Amino acid sequence: MALTEINFDGIVGPSHNYAGLSLGNIASASHKGDPSYPRAAALQGLAKMRGNLARGLAQGFLLPLPRPNGALLERLAVDETADRALLAAAWSASSMWTANAATVSPAPDTADGRCHLTPANLATMLHRAQEWRDTRRQLEIAFADRAHFAVHDAVPASFGDEGAANHMRFCEGHGAPGVEVFVYGRPGGRFPARQHEQASLAVARLHRLDPQRTVFIEQNPEAIEAGAFHNDVVAVANERVLFCHEKAFADQAGACDAIRRRFPALEVVEVPAAEVSLAEAIRTYLFNAQLVTLPEGEMALVVPEECRESAAVWGWCERMLAGNGPIRQVIPVDVRQSMANGGGPACLRLRVVADPATIDPRFLLDEARADLIERTIAAAWPEQIDPADIGSATLAQQVRAARAALLDALDLTELP
Repeated sequence: MALTEINFDGIVGPSHNYAGLSLGNIASASHKGDPSYPRAAALQGLAKMRGNLARGLAQGFLLPLPRPNGALLERLAVDETADRALLAAAWSASSMWTANAATVSPAPDTADGRCHLTPANLATMLHRAQEWRDTRRQLEIAFADRAHFAVHDAVPASFGDEGAANHMRFCEGHGAPGVEVFVYGRPGGRFPARQHEQASLAVARLHRLDPQRTVFIEQNPEAIEAGAFHNDVVAVANERVLFCHEKAFADQAGACDAIRRRFPALEVVEVPAAEVSLAEAIRTYLFNAQLVTLPEGEMALVVPEECRESAAVWGWCERMLAGNGPIRQVIPVDVRQSMANGGGPACLRLRVVADPATIDPRFLLDEARADLIERTIAAAWPEQIDPADIGSATLAQQVRAARAALLDALDLTELP
């Protein structure tokens, strides 16, 4: 079996809008009420996928969930007297951020030698808490081979779980056994700590991980207060490398020591707060980047274009590249529509280490499928959505028809 890392990006859904529903997400709040551009957003995401495909990386995708969610509107008895945020939640395209779709443990790490996937319950926020059952159904189709995959139910909503955005894996190579790191927050601050320690512990047990090869770390409350609502806003890992902000973890030195005890080959690339402030790191999403190993063996950091526009961040990146560190390329990409809603390159992808031959090929990207997706988006996705459009019967019909056109084009009409 040839195990490789596959990034499954979320295709931005046709109802993409700026409702500012995510408390603690500074970008989302600051763009609340702006017009959105779903077609441009989806094409930007697809261009990022094409770029990684051109670099020789394996690339997959997940489909938008059905929106507007009529069942949610019915359960909440939403009418003209209801808080408009409830209506907006049922229209949310937030499943585009597949880093929150699930937590994934590859086969080399698990006791039964299968890749385990647990959908995140996303219980903290209504617009996201509605996702996991539809996400699970999609994962059950994409990873249907039960000899190689186990897809679980979400952890009970008593303990908030936000998926791979709070999970890192260290290994000598993606196909080798790894050390899995779960990052949780503690409640009590101005913004909610979305990842509960008990949720992380439960996922580790569900995935039958070796306790000697798992680490549990507390996120820095200061980072959460600054707008790092997930760990992947201040830290990202790949193979032996941890790339993080100086203020990523509650006990930074202790966190690195805990990982190193389980994984002695750890290399830490830490960005000092004196060079890039926590606020600037969060504004530019320097760490919400894809840290990938290219086919030739070099590591590259795929960052938002906003990083290049920041003197502090880009200056630090240039100094890093001038050194002899493990990250040898920094590649900016344009995902501005996603960024304005609080998600960078890392938010848009779920990492799955598996043999591509064991995955439903309809979820794997190649140039022909990318062309098909692009044509469908260009023809069917709304060009612009204004805040007042949310709730419109005409727009609802267009959004549903656009998604149906994509499912039909990809022969995935069995998806709910």
